[in-house]
Amino acid sequence: MISYKESLKILKRTKALLEGHFVLSSGLHSDKYIQCAKLLSHPQQSRKICSSLKAKISKVYKKIDIILSPAMGGIIVGYEISRQLNVVSIFAERVGGKLILRRGFSIPKKSRVLVVEDVITTGKSALECLNIVKKNKARIIAFACIINRSNKDTLNKIPIISQVKFKIDTFKANELPNKLKKVKVKIPGSRNLSK
Repeated sequence: MISYKESLKILKRTKALLEGHFVLSSGLHSDKYIQCAKLLSHPQQSRKICSSLKAKISKVYKKIDIILSPAMGGIIVGYEISRQLNVVSIFAERVGGKLILRRGFSIPKKSRVLVVEDVITTGKSALECLNIVKKNKARIIAFACIINRSNKDTLNKIPIISQVKFKIDTFKANELPNKLKKVKVKIPGSRNLSK
């Protein structure tokens, strides 16, 4: 396993973790921004992170039947973890605002499911995956992610296993600390339509 410190170095080196002044998709401001897609565009670096996460998962869970990931962010991480664990990987897609299984994917009844994400912040997508697992009468054993920003160790009393866990402070536009007021604002992210 690689250390927390080494993981942060990799995230910064691949520009998956940026520092500055950012307006997040929520409209809140922050001095840090995470974009795991940048990490995943560097296969050797993301392999190190995923291998370490896989080792943490394997330490606790000896039997996993299937990995379920939410599209878009979780697909690559879910695939890489499933490849290393040698288990089936599937993903859920958003249709009409709701995550569902498509493409002939299914979750066998009573199977042990690990939900894998790139980043867990509010846990919305992860919990939607939990509902898919329950609907298929299977059992979720844990959530796993590269970065846990949720400030929680569990979601719905189900453990979260992460490679990196940290809190990113956010601020309303009218409550910015002085240090952020002095830094030029950037609006990054997949929801930024101005790019």
